[in-house]
Amino acid sequence: MPTPEPHILLLGGPTASGKTARALDWAATTGGVILNADSMQLYADVPILTARPDAAESAQARHELYGFLSPDQQWSTGDWLRAAQPFIVAALSGDTPLCIVGGTGLYFLTLVRGLAEIPPIDDEVRDRARRTYDAQGEALVREHLRTLDPVTEARLAPNDRQRLCRALEVVWQTGRSLSDWQADTYPVLPAGRYRFDILKPDRDWLYDRCDRRFDLMLERGALDEVRALMAAGLQPDWPILRVLGLPELWAHLKGEMTLDAARDLARQKTRNYAKRQTTFFGNQFILNHS
Repeated sequence: MPTPEPHILLLGGPTASGKTARALDWAATTGGVILNADSMQLYADVPILTARPDAAESAQARHELYGFLSPDQQWSTGDWLRAAQPFIVAALSGDTPLCIVGGTGLYFLTLVRGLAEIPPIDDEVRDRARRTYDAQGEALVREHLRTLDPVTEARLAPNDRQRLCRALEVVWQTGRSLSDWQADTYPVLPAGRYRFDILKPDRDWLYDRCDRRFDLMLERGALDEVRALMAAGLQPDWPILRVLGLPELWAHLKGEMTLDAARDLARQKTRNYAKRQTTFFGNQFILNHS
């Protein structure tokens, strides 16, 4: 007899690769729930800039964990996993099928490899890590981290201040590297209980789609989203500023660059991010690629 289709589909891939449309096709066939695994689509105030499913798309299937964080709120991978757990348990028990879809690779790593139970970090240690980064710069921090945790240092993308500081604070607090903690984990999803599809479109097609999608965001009101955040008191340390295009449009609205310059820089950064995501999924997962 043929093996039954698992109740859980993991659908990952770079930004602008067509994950939303693929998830909707899956939901139309299965009647299942679509669960967000994109850290930026958690934020409530930027549905256009984060390419969140719009009203028409959301009406086609039940969507969960979209658009509820405030702009100054930071969520960890552990926070996301705890919120996702009830939906995962329901799907594993044979209830409504679940499609976990997004581009945040660490969320998927947690599902298939596990999440390290790292002790809480003292505020003083966390502040020390950030002061060190800001005072010494990324190159020196990386050089220091290579002596403490070369595995983590090697896999972190350029300019990832948050995760570089995280790696430092973990080893300073615990005396044990982040990569060691992460190696001592157990998968959330049992083998054979899920299917993992990774979208890996042609590079030129993907980059063109990134460019065209950002232009469409501008047409649909992305600048108005940024204006509203500014009116709400947008600050340089708010986590929402990791949303692609937001820092550039903010700089434009403050008079620091033209709209054309902001647009070009945002499109370039989006393409760069798509490249990093493609590399991450390709390096970390040897699974179904489509």
